[in-house]
Amino acid sequence: MQITTTGIVLREREHDDDRILTILTADRGVITAYARGAKKLRGRLLSGTELLCCSRFVLFQYRDRYQVDSAETEQNFFGLRSDVEKLSLAVYLAQLCAQVAPAEEEAGEFLRLILNSLYLLEKDKRPQRLVKAVFELRLLAMAGYMPDLVGCKVCGCYEAESMYFLPLTGDLMCGDCLGDAPPDEMVRLRLSPGVLAAMRHILYSEAGKVFNFTLSEEELRYLGDICEYYAIVQLDTRLSSLDFYKSLLLS
Repeated sequence: MQITTTGIVLREREHDDDRILTILTADRGVITAYARGAKKLRGRLLSGTELLCCSRFVLFQYRDRYQVDSAETEQNFFGLRSDVEKLSLAVYLAQLCAQVAPAEEEAGEFLRLILNSLYLLEKDKRPQRLVKAVFELRLLAMAGYMPDLVGCKVCGCYEAESMYFLPLTGDLMCGDCLGDAPPDEMVRLRLSPGVLAAMRHILYSEAGKVFNFTLSEEELRYLGDICEYYAIVQLDTRLSSLDFYKSLLLS
């Protein structure tokens, strides 16, 4: 069966002159496709099957296997490839998406999120820390790891003098209710009003507005730490691409 779909290459593996691609598509989620001859310099699949390239794919499907017949580039995010820091962050976002996005089912919102994230990153429309934090938290929420930040899980209060995020459970607690728990019983991260408001915005705003907020540099750094830690503990894994990106920030 022949199908046509739009998708972005999240991963690629080389096999002689061929590529084995992990593609996030709008209508079929994450799929694996074989691109024969895609590494040949004059091959017609060379450009459209590169990592982070969004293309219009024509695929042949046989049961659960796909083979790329053609790939017409729609967006290659060329600006990311000339900046190693941006590129390493983009690779991390792609690998995280490949890990949690659904397979063989509709995933239009996942595709929209990563395409918007890469665009903002490439064009410097938003700080890297903001793009990374929004992507991590929103992606996990979409994938079924939705934290509950509406109010304290015990008393239900929306705001209090002190509010804490519990990343292991994804819950929110106020200082009064948390005071009854032993200090070493749970990991708790105190949230400033600005950081809590940003997290709520990331989770509950419309897709087109999810990146539309600002924080001070200090609060943005803390938001980034929280979202990164939440992704690590919820997925119980730490991607090597994240470590590489962070090593570049320290160099």
